[in-house]
Amino acid sequence: MTRPQSCPPAPGPLEGYAARFDDLFTHVAQRRGFREYMGWLLAPRDRNKTLTALAGAEPVTGAQHPAVQRLQFFLSESRWDPEQVNARRLELLAADPATAPHGGGVLVIDDSGDCKDGTKTAHVGHQWLGRYGKTDSGVVTVTTVWADEGLYYPVHALPYAPARHLAKGKNDPAFRTKLAIAADLAVRARDAGFAFRAVCADCAYGDQDGFRGELSGAGLPFVMALKPRRGTWAYGPDAHTPVDAARVLAWDGPGDPGEWHPVVRTFRDGHAETWWAADATLGWWGPDGARRLLVATAGPVILPAKATWYLVTSLPRPAGPREADSPHPAAGLAEIVRIYGIRHRIEQSCKQVKDPLGWADFQVRSDIAIRRHQALVNCAFSFCWAAWFADHPPQDAAAPRPAPGRGERGPHAGLPPPVPAWPRALRAVRAWLSP
Repeated sequence: MTRPQSCPPAPGPLEGYAARFDDLFTHVAQRRGFREYMGWLLAPRDRNKTLTALAGAEPVTGAQHPAVQRLQFFLSESRWDPEQVNARRLELLAADPATAPHGGGVLVIDDSGDCKDGTKTAHVGHQWLGRYGKTDSGVVTVTTVWADEGLYYPVHALPYAPARHLAKGKNDPAFRTKLAIAADLAVRARDAGFAFRAVCADCAYGDQDGFRGELSGAGLPFVMALKPRRGTWAYGPDAHTPVDAARVLAWDGPGDPGEWHPVVRTFRDGHAETWWAADATLGWWGPDGARRLLVATAGPVILPAKATWYLVTSLPRPAGPREADSPHPAAGLAEIVRIYGIRHRIEQSCKQVKDPLGWADFQVRSDIAIRRHQALVNCAFSFCWAAWFADHPPQDAAAPRPAPGRGERGPHAGLPPPVPAWPRALRAVRAWLSP
């Protein structure tokens, strides 16, 4: 076996990260393309990160520039597997103690809809684009993200193919709904060794009985949102929607909360809020049933629309009768609120994968090229964490911290290390990438 030929190195610490993927590429041009594409994705943008922008060529007129054509060939024609690249990225994340998944994290499922014109691009269809809040022509990608209170990163991404792209439409054996794709990605994340407390999703997934059933059949616990007015069958005087179930809970004020329990939520900026949470009964969902309905609110008296969560979970109560039979550990009200709070926090944060790194800026048409672009964007995202923790290694909380003047000097002596934040990591990377 011949030794891989060397290629021009990537700038700064990016070379050490890129070198860990070299064995997945068979040609020098591929290794060079990987480094160039990663570096250009991480660089500051002055316009959309299309191929001409990444290569520094003029829009439209520079499409035939050799650098642009080289990138086009790297994405569309060269032979390398984006699944292997993503698997290597996940191996590096799991091997680093700072980013390794643990049982206290969550796996967040969501889909990313991006506007795309025309009809020739793979996966384009007239469909709902949640990012824009409308139905339009675009590409939808189902994604999974691992997250805890201080860290998050994408795990898998798979574009959804509308039925019109298949010969037999929805009857084609290759057709899969977004719900089926999401359930498959959750199982893949578990099989890849990514431990998590529960699968989290918003009401677009939580309202689907079949999706929750697939997760239960796969042995995956979940905490998902429900629409407040989602109706279900019940006897006449019983509650028919989550809002009805919340309003029948006893409440006589903070001094006599009745069935509500205080839950303290601590945010990243250090401030804390007292919320109220309770197990409710709706149809066949109840505190002791196979599914729990939980209501968490900042003010249970008025149940504010923007500060009230209606959650369904398969995690049993700590003292419920299902505890001995359930394959999942019991979870109290505070634990369930914590789990869904992580999903709520990163809902906006994950857009940072798209905008600064050009997630939706691809100008390629084939399915394989789109998947490769998304895999490279996820690699660029994960590299920012690798660079951050290389400069700010996590400290053992049990280890004594030296007092000011003993081993630490300067205005920051004795202060805790900076809180991990992906925007800070990206700015630090850009500081040496494009000084």
